[in-house]
Amino acid sequence: MLVIPAIDLKDGKCVRLRQGRMEDDTVFSDDPLAVAERWVQAGARRLHIVDLNGAFAGKPVNAAIIREIVRAYPDLPVQVGGGIRDDDTIQTYLDAGVRYVILGTKAINTPHFVGDVCREFPGHIIVGLDAKNGKVAIDGWSKLSHHDVIDIAQRFEKDGVEAIIYTDISRDGMMGGVNIEATVALARAVSIPIIASGGISSLEDITALCAVADEGITGVITGRALYEGTLDLAAAQKLADESV
Repeated sequence: MLVIPAIDLKDGKCVRLRQGRMEDDTVFSDDPLAVAERWVQAGARRLHIVDLNGAFAGKPVNAAIIREIVRAYPDLPVQVGGGIRDDDTIQTYLDAGVRYVILGTKAINTPHFVGDVCREFPGHIIVGLDAKNGKVAIDGWSKLSHHDVIDIAQRFEKDGVEAIIYTDISRDGMMGGVNIEATVALARAVSIPIIASGGISSLEDITALCAVADEGITGVITGRALYEGTLDLAAAQKLADESV
């Protein structure tokens, strides 16, 4: 299981939000490239980068910074989300060296788009399902849709997505522990990889996820715990490797 550091970009800075609220942010660095270097030095095998401004604007806003990071570490797989709503944006990111693009709101609002881009960019499309009480949230988590997480995940699996990132938004940024039960239920419902997200706070959370990793949970994204020092990336990845 991969332990994947998150770099959330807002106004050119590296921040973390609580429960997805743009007004409730903590700035951890004004140098995202240095943050990326820190995680690479700690042994990161993948980076998760989100353009928070892009998620709200519906188009990339922090793309130049993302390109800088990808250029600096060309051999490191990077997955990018936030404001990816059309083929041209996907193509631009992939041309820049991004390995995976993450679709969110567009995937929910225009489901046929997922199948189209999976065919156009096979192996590069991940869908992020951000949920609360089993329902998918959209528009930067500001709205709850009527879509059931498992139903829509099964549809995207048929479309050919590479993986699904599952975030319980009630836990995200709160460091209260990942929602193991809901993550396992989703992993059991599909055969594609699930990447867990939201609420990681300590090595105990990594241990808990490792215990159910064989259900199909191939990675976990963590942000605030790394930045606040309650989780050490190298120790977390070592623990995940040894639990195999």
